[in-house]
Amino acid sequence: MKKIQIFDTTLRDGEQSPGASIEPERKIIIARQLAKLGVDIIEPGFAISSPGEFAAIQQISRELQNVEICGFARAVKVDIDAAVKATQDAAKRRLHLFISSSDIHLSHQIRKTRSEVVQIARDMISYAKQFVDEIQFAAMDSTRSDRDFVIELVEAAIESGATVINLPDTLGYALPNEMVDLFTSVRQQARGGDKVRYSTHNHNDLGMAVANSLAAVQAGATQVEVTVNGVGERAGNCSLEELAMLIETRKSALQIETNIEQSEIYTTSHMVSRAMHYPIAYNKPIVGRNAFQHESGIHQDGLLKDRSTYEIMDPEAMGISRSMIILGRHSGRHAIKHRLSEYGIAVADNELNDVYNKFKQVADEKKIVTDDELIRIAGEATETQPDPYKLMDLQVLAGSQKSRIASVTIRDGEDGQERSYSGMGEGPLEAVIHCIQQAIPVAAQFEDLELHSLSTGEDAHGEAVVSIIIEGERFRGTSIHKDIIYAAAQAYVAACNQAVMTSRKQVIEENVG
Repeated sequence: MKKIQIFDTTLRDGEQSPGASIEPERKIIIARQLAKLGVDIIEPGFAISSPGEFAAIQQISRELQNVEICGFARAVKVDIDAAVKATQDAAKRRLHLFISSSDIHLSHQIRKTRSEVVQIARDMISYAKQFVDEIQFAAMDSTRSDRDFVIELVEAAIESGATVINLPDTLGYALPNEMVDLFTSVRQQARGGDKVRYSTHNHNDLGMAVANSLAAVQAGATQVEVTVNGVGERAGNCSLEELAMLIETRKSALQIETNIEQSEIYTTSHMVSRAMHYPIAYNKPIVGRNAFQHESGIHQDGLLKDRSTYEIMDPEAMGISRSMIILGRHSGRHAIKHRLSEYGIAVADNELNDVYNKFKQVADEKKIVTDDELIRIAGEATETQPDPYKLMDLQVLAGSQKSRIASVTIRDGEDGQERSYSGMGEGPLEAVIHCIQQAIPVAAQFEDLELHSLSTGEDAHGEAVVSIIIEGERFRGTSIHKDIIYAAAQAYVAACNQAVMTSRKQVIEENVG
């Protein structure tokens, strides 16, 4: 199969998302993860932009010796010098030079004639070539440019030493058939066009970035420029995870493949989301919260019988925990019984109807029934207390002082005793978590917290979703409450309960085995 190189520009173009600036030290952490993910080229930033950016690029270049590093620069000597110096310790590197090619940009932005732009490209590529063998040249806004001029500019770039030609859809304007025509025309008509490699860089203003990237590949591009979660200017760039999984899922039809390691996709996505403080849309393909979740009873029944009935990808192969079934008003008895069985809770047929009826009442009120609520409903129906731990009360002293003080009361399901704990933290949630950790003896690493408003007004409810990791396994708890701190605390307890109950079930199964 034809190998497609993945050129990641999350740390450069992705960081240009409004409000998405990444601290230099976090850039280094993300770059390490990108290398682990299997990207072929990393564009770690714009060296001329700031000393911190320069230092981050320099450290990434020194540390990541198994991945190609790309220095980004305008067709200006000072930019090139900064990019060369920042990436000089990379084991393998290239420079990425760009200049506008559309008459709109030439007239209103850079105010140069076509002949001036061609000469600048010649001069700056020749200048950069003395430092680096691999030169990538981008004719910015190619899809809105005069075709003959793009071909002329590309010819000049190739003659001056460019080895990779990038034809960007800078405004996300093109259609797939137009991308095919652009790449085919340049490859066939530009002198030397068959001697260089081609890259495609697509923005998502009309939601076509992935489709246009695939079209360019089918027209001869061997490199696709992407960002994690599709972050970037305006509506963002071609999404790494969407493109990678499109290629993986339809590999036999497309006859192309990448070096992306599927199992690192979810970890990388959430790392970037947290670093940029950019939430991932619920319905985002591949990594969104709802991407592999099913509420319809018909879908749930089919899925439990055979995953292929309603899934074309395996979420676990991407590092996504198997929480695919969302229990709501459309869920059926089969899904409810299956979810309870995952926690080792057996419900007899005569008890299931009672559980189901109570479940429906809660689902009509709250739309979604969390696992801890389902366990509580099952406990009421079977007159048991299946929850290992239950949050009974919470008090937090907040204010302008540095430390916050909290106290919680937890009921231990094993002996029925209620015990109180106190703790401190820089924030109210940290103080509460310190209390709960004293009560629940699991070595849980607090991974992530999502807070969502479910309504408006003074009586608004908030939904908290907490993820914890125990011995490499991820557990997630959800809670809904008017008090968001209380909701987060309940969600944390629910996640710990899942871990405890899963562990107990595994011990029972091992003993039976």
